[in-house]
Amino acid sequence: IFQQPALMEKNTTFPKPVGFLIAGFQNLQHSEYYFIFLAFVYLGTLAANFFLMSVIWLSECLHTPKYLSVFSLSVVDVSISTVLIPKCIDFFLFNSRFVLYDMCIIQMFFFHYFYSLESLSLVVMSYERFVSICFPLRSSTINTNSRMIIIILLCWVFALAILLASVILITRLSFCKPIPVIISYFCDHGPVFKMACSDNTQNWNVAIIYIVSFIFVPLAFIIVSYVCIIFALSRIVSAEGKWKAFKTCSAHLILVAIFFVPVLVTYMIAWVNITIDIDTRILNTSLSATLPPLLNPIIYTLKTEEVMEQVKKLFKRFTTALRKTRHMKK
Repeated sequence: IFQQPALMEKNTTFPKPVGFLIAGFQNLQHSEYYFIFLAFVYLGTLAANFFLMSVIWLSECLHTPKYLSVFSLSVVDVSISTVLIPKCIDFFLFNSRFVLYDMCIIQMFFFHYFYSLESLSLVVMSYERFVSICFPLRSSTINTNSRMIIIILLCWVFALAILLASVILITRLSFCKPIPVIISYFCDHGPVFKMACSDNTQNWNVAIIYIVSFIFVPLAFIIVSYVCIIFALSRIVSAEGKWKAFKTCSAHLILVAIFFVPVLVTYMIAWVNITIDIDTRILNTSLSATLPPLLNPIIYTLKTEEVMEQVKKLFKRFTTALRKTRHMKK
């Protein structure tokens, strides 16, 4: 299984293997408890994100560019969790580790597509904060709802173009086994193309483009935008005004840290050639992919006064309607 492609016989390649065997967490003791934990994470992710989307949808005062970007992030959070977690539970908790070739390619595409959109959604949110704080008098004309929708759609199209290219190149590879083994927790792009017997140079190039486009460039944009925001805040005279302006950014900064810090730590470990156990590495990457979609709506709801105010109003409206219904029944 772990034989290098160069050492295998060239006349036994499979342009399209039957499927793949997912073989992550081979030595992790009591891994079934981890996937039960992921099941609760998934349910919590659905509940938290649909709750936040409902609050934004039902509250007209939240129909602004800022909350359009938040709504888009919640859609992405639900999508990435739905693509990843149920199949992981099926793979490992129910010991169904074989996945057909076409299904593997589909999961690979949609996971990386929504993962890239997670990054771009944070960029869109930082852009909205930059416009609001650096151009407070013109923000309503610079960043309208229609323009925000266009920006979000452009992000979705850009990510689609990159991911289609990577998946098409995967389908052109030949493999040395009819059922290759993927040492990961899902049909990941890197572990799949590294097992190919044919030349995978183009796949490496697309993988580098993906990392630069959806990790380093977005992070650089966010850092630059917040440098500009800090300069803008420094021109505010009152300390109360500075704190109020910065407080509006706190939720977004926490979301940025939750998403980018685990990814950067993983890359730093790889760059300095620190050897870690395979299961530990897979556990780290799986947590960094599954926890942010759960934490994002919770943090944003609790840290944003406008959202909390609308939650209180909606709860009050619901309890009032419930009391009226009970009174009518009596």
